[in-house]
Formats: sequence, structure tokens, C-alpha cells
Amino acid sequence: MKLATFNVNGINGRLPVLLRWLAEASPDVVCLQELKAPQEKFPQAALREAGYGAIWHGQKSWNGVAILARGQVPLETRRGLPGDPDDSHSRYIEAVIDGVLIGCLYLPNGNPAPGPKFDHKLRWFARLAAYAAELLALEVPVALVGDYNVMPTELDVYKPERWRDDALFRPEVREAFRALVAQGWTDALRALHPEERIYTFWDYFRNAFGRNAGLRIDHLLLSPALAERLAAADVDRAVRGWEKASDHAPTWIDLADVAPRRRPRARSAARAATR
Repeated sequence: MKLATFNVNGINGRLPVLLRWLAEASPDVVCLQELKAPQEKFPQAALREAGYGAIWHGQKSWNGVAILARGQVPLETRRGLPGDPDDSHSRYIEAVIDGVLIGCLYLPNGNPAPGPKFDHKLRWFARLAAYAAELLALEVPVALVGDYNVMPTELDVYKPERWRDDALFRPEVREAFRALVAQGWTDALRALHPEERIYTFWDYFRNAFGRNAGLRIDHLLLSPALAERLAAADVDRAVRGWEKASDHAPTWIDLADVAPRRRPRARSAARAATR
């Protein structure tokens, strides 16, 4: 299974980019964030024509998440993150595809920090951690995939000193991510690229992409039952350079049908995760 996450930054405005990437990369499952479209404006027909079934949780102008599956319709298991009945934001959707439980999430940005938006981000993170622990207890293959709006370590940001007070890099958020991973999740990209500066987001301003002034904020966390099958992980960086591209690039992993005999560089990955 090739599983990807892609913050499209407006699915209808960037539909040609999404369709081109789907045709070239042929992922089996894709988690999308920032649809920025109400439920009825989701381009289901165009995606079906491209060979993908979909479930989605839309919201006018903001947020929005979706899960695509090649050649099938995902079996929806949850819509909305539990823990706050008053949460009306479209930030979480979940499905079972080929025996894997996949949660697609778009964690709040949290800026400006400190402030109410940052407090909301930490509360959302706490809800995610509580639910993630419940999923781990199931002891089934689970992936929590999406835009976490967190740079976990200094290796995940081009100039750490410039981001100290940003909601994506403040100590409270990095600690929340560390504690989440410590439950038993594997940060897939970092596990296979423990020492690399590898980014998933480049701002539109100040020629950030040309300078490779990026951030790693899109993550795929795998339960132990799924981490054993991790075979490859990378970022389709070139997509960020396409015309009218999102400011994120698709980030993906390959999952083997059976577990590889050994996990590459696992000890180095563990050291990187605790920086």
C-alpha cells in the first residue's frame, strides 16, 4: 500500500495539480487537508473519473479533510475527533481501507501564540493524544496521517532560531508531539530518514521554495502493527514547484504486504525523535 498525505490548500482551485499528481504517483490511499470547500462542493465526480473513491468532511472557506482510495470507496468509521461535542471544525475523518485504520487530520495552526488560538491547539492535541491511545489499545494496523502543524525537532525547520515563538515550534507543541509518539507510534518519515533535513512545506513568500527554506509539518504516524511493514518514505518535492501548486508537497510511505526482515537505522531514528 502506498499511503500519502497532501495538504492541497483549496481542493477546487488546485484540482488540476491534484489530478496530475494522482496520475503520476498512483498512490493507493491519500489523506487530504485544507479542502476549503463545503460538503456539496467536493469534486467527487472528477476524482471518481481519476479512479478514486472518496469520503470527505467539508467546511466552507476553511479546514476540510478527505480520504481517497484507488479503485474503492473508503469505509468511514469516524467523522470528527472525539472529546468536544461543540467542536464544529472539519479537521478529522477516519476510514478502514484494506485492513488498515486510517485517521486523516488537520491540526490547528495555533498562531498567534500565546493566546486563545494556541490554547485551542493544545486542547485539540490533548484530545488527539487521548484518542490515539485508544486506537493503540486495539492492537490493529493504524495510521494517523496529516498536517500536524508541528515541527518536532530542529532538524525539521530551516532556521530554528527564527521560529522559537511560533505556534508550530513552541516547546509546548513539540512536547505534545513527542508525548504522542512516545505512546508507541512511529514517525515514518523520520524513521527512514533519521538525519536528513527533509521538508514538506515551503511558504509562498520570499522565494522559500527556491531557497529550500522549508518546514516538516506533515506526518504519518504508524502503530506498531503497521510500522513493521514500513518499507519506504519520501516527499514528492517537485510537486511544490508546479504551476499553481499548494504550499505543501505530497508526503508518502510504502507499506509492504508483510513485515521486512529488519527495520533500517531504527536506533538512529529513535535518537532523532528525542532531540
